[in-house]
Amino acid sequence: MVVPAMLSSTRVVGLQMPNNARTMATLKQISMRLKSVSNIQKITQSMKMVSSAKFKRAEDALKRARPIGAAAQALNSKGGITADEAPAKRTIVAVSSDRGLCGGIHSGLSKSIRAAISEFPDTADYQITTVGDKPRGILMRTLRDKITLSANEVGRLPPTFGDASFFAQELLASGYDADTVDIYYNQFKSAVSYAVSTAQVPSVSSMEGKPELDVYDDVDSETLRSYQEFSLASNLFYALVEAQAAEQSSRMTAMENASKNAGEMIEKLQLTFNRTRQAVITRELIEIISGAAALD
Repeated sequence: MVVPAMLSSTRVVGLQMPNNARTMATLKQISMRLKSVSNIQKITQSMKMVSSAKFKRAEDALKRARPIGAAAQALNSKGGITADEAPAKRTIVAVSSDRGLCGGIHSGLSKSIRAAISEFPDTADYQITTVGDKPRGILMRTLRDKITLSANEVGRLPPTFGDASFFAQELLASGYDADTVDIYYNQFKSAVSYAVSTAQVPSVSSMEGKPELDVYDDVDSETLRSYQEFSLASNLFYALVEAQAAEQSSRMTAMENASKNAGEMIEKLQLTFNRTRQAVITRELIEIISGAAALD
């Protein structure tokens, strides 16, 4: 009967801790958290500065590219080249980028695409092409079987017309003869707002036989094919430039909000640290004074 009692006594002694050990650990944890949040704030502030510089370049590029997109869309409307209201086959192109930390810009685009697809009839024939890893990752969750083409390495460098031409060529060479190509992209509105927009590019078969094209000379299938390739590349380039400007402005706003939230958290952690430290000092002083009084 003696041995269990000795083990029990030893076990209790082993679990005893100094009175201030718990507070010391808390102070250390608060200090580490304070340092971590301060480092995060420095990173977000740096990312905001970088995004501000990139946004300025993207905004200048957008001003130069807007006439291209407006001209491509105006030629279709004035020439009567419109897509079918209920095409039998269609290709949906989601234009975004590979990079995150820019708010809900990618999820908003994917949500608009899913909402449009939900209105299709059950027998609708369509395929999805993604430009950027972010929309592909989101759409893969529910529309994996419909994604046939995808492009990455988008958003790291400013878009060029050569990139858009390459995307258009790969899209037309995929073997899927769609009646219309619906391009979804984030359209830049201002430094704090953007909206999902759509551009349609009809197929050659949809353009053939249009009475509005009779006023032009030598409009054959080869000419319409060349026009479709150029129109698709122009609209893709315009969508890429618009998407980049919207992304940089959204990232700039997101990093500004993150820096502000980190600053508020730093203030709260600093106040908690000071209060805890003051409590430790006060308790130690009380212990010292009590010990001195006991000796007297």
